[in-house]
Amino acid sequence: QVSVLYFARSAELAGLRCETLSVPRQVTALQLWEEIVKVHPRLAVIRDQVVFAVRQEYVLLGDQLLVLQPGDEVAIIPPISGG
Repeated sequence: QVSVLYFARSAELAGLRCETLSVPRQVTALQLWEEIVKVHPRLAVIRDQVVFAVRQEYVLLGDQLLVLQPGDEVAIIPPISGG
């Protein structure tokens, strides 16, 4: 189980700021995104703009293999506008 943290637009779309999800221990970043979208389908609209932070390190959605430990934090970070 990992803690998933939602920020900005992702929190609006998911309807919450954090939750605990059961996901495979070894998973690509893209597979992890797909698991999260199964739970929160509305997040699909930001797929091309989102990045993860896993254990506070940025990860782009793709084939990068993640080895997750119980209690790891995965932050969903959409683009942030402003100036």
